Order: sequence, then C-alpha cells, then structure tokens
Amino acid sequence: MAFLHAALCLALLAGAYGCGVPAIKPVVNSLQRVVNGENAVPGSWPWQVSLQDRNGFHFCGGSLINQDWVVTAAHCEVRAGTDVAVLGEYDRSSRAETIQVKSIARAITHPYWNANTMNNDIALLKLASPAQLGARVSPVCLATASESLASNPTCITTGWGRTSGTASGGAVRLQQVALPLVTVSQCQQYWGSRITSSMICAGGAGASSCQGDSGGPLVYLKGGAWTLIGIVSWGTSNCNVRTPAMYGRVSAFRTWIDSVLASN
Repeated sequence: MAFLHAALCLALLAGAYGCGVPAIKPVVNSLQRVVNGENAVPGSWPWQVSLQDRNGFHFCGGSLINQDWVVTAAHCEVRAGTDVAVLGEYDRSSRAETIQVKSIARAITHPYWNANTMNNDIALLKLASPAQLGARVSPVCLATASESLASNPTCITTGWGRTSGTASGGAVRLQQVALPLVTVSQCQQYWGSRITSSMICAGGAGASSCQGDSGGPLVYLKGGAWTLIGIVSWGTSNCNVRTPAMYGRVSAFRTWIDSVLASN
C-alpha cells in the first residue's frame, strides 16, 4: 500500500512538473539584444544546468531532460566522476540559493561526434542520483525526430556565458536572449559547407550565445510547453551578433537519445 502511495505521488509529481512548463513563468519582453541578453526571471528556466569542474568553475551549460539525464554538447568534454551538474542555480555569486549539485555517473558522447567539423555535437550525462523536481528544477521537452518548426518562431537561448566577445568572464546571473531561426540557405551565406543536417542556425540579428553558453538550450514555445530544439554548439570566436551561430539539431539526435536512455 505504501508502495502504491509512493508511485501515485511520483506520478502526481511528474504531472506537476511536466516537461517544458516552468512553475515560475519566464518573461520574454521582445527580441532583446547571452550577448546583448537580459537577466532571466530567477527560476524561470528550470531545466538550465551549470556544468562545473571540481573547483566550481562554470565551463558549459546543459538541459535537464528527465530526473536522471542532462543533455549538453560533446565539445564540452564533460568528465564523469570529476565534473558536476548544478541544478536550480540563477545567481552564481549567491550562497543563499537552494541548488542541487549532482555527480555525473556517465558521460556518453554521440558515436559520430567529429571535433574537426563540429558535427553531431551532443553528449548525454547520467546523474549519479535523480534530480529532485520542484518549482526551480524541472525538465524541458525534447523535439521529436520529425519536429517541423513553424515559419520564423522566436527561440530563446539561456546561459552564463560571456556577455560580450571581449568580456573576461561569464555572466553572474542567468542570461536569456531571443533569437530568430535562420534558414540553412541563409546560414550557408556565412558558413558555407560547414553547415550539416545535424545543425540548426539561429541569431545574426543583434544577439548571440558566447563562450560558456556551450551545451546550453535553444528552446521554442510549442503548444504551451518549451521544447528543446538546439544545443549551443559553435559560432564566431568574438561572438559577433551579426553572424548566426550554430546549435546541435535535437530532432536529428532524438532517435539516438531515446536509445541511450532506454539501454542505460
């Protein structure tokens, strides 16, 4: 009976913190100018993960996709056993926030990740213990393998990366920025044949992600839920806000993600 009660509680919890619906609503004012971004509402992007080394240095972002798994970029080179995933963080200078620091049991890189071409830039991190879901920690929805994006949706990327191409360090508070998606043909005008079918292109309209944002989310609102369509991957070295940046295309990886989760 106690087991049934616990199972029911878990089911209710999953319902209360279903994917892509933050308990604390984000406020996205407009296409704001996380170069030329703005402070997020604390707790409003509850899937945002800070990946940190053992000294507490934030080096990449990630997205919580269920209680046990975080998705990030392969090029972040997360090391299981030494690096940690920090959940529920907003202000990195604060000691008052209720954060969850999770050891990483496994880091699984896409089998066709290519560091030279940046193709298939995705890795899955299995947490050593499940995340405790709540108002400030809950998962994002994943794009389906056949995700078709409406014409010109507004996408949001979030992170603690550098706030300009010349900034010495990352942002203290979580930044958000709205970006337009860029078609493959438009993107190829900047990047030529470096664009592959496992990449999605966004930005170039006065805002950009930057170093330290890598591995973090690119989401859009679909049917009332925020859906992960991209993983911050690469762009110009100086975070040029007039040049679109590249994100790993989640729909292209969905089958692989499902198979990894099912077999682990």
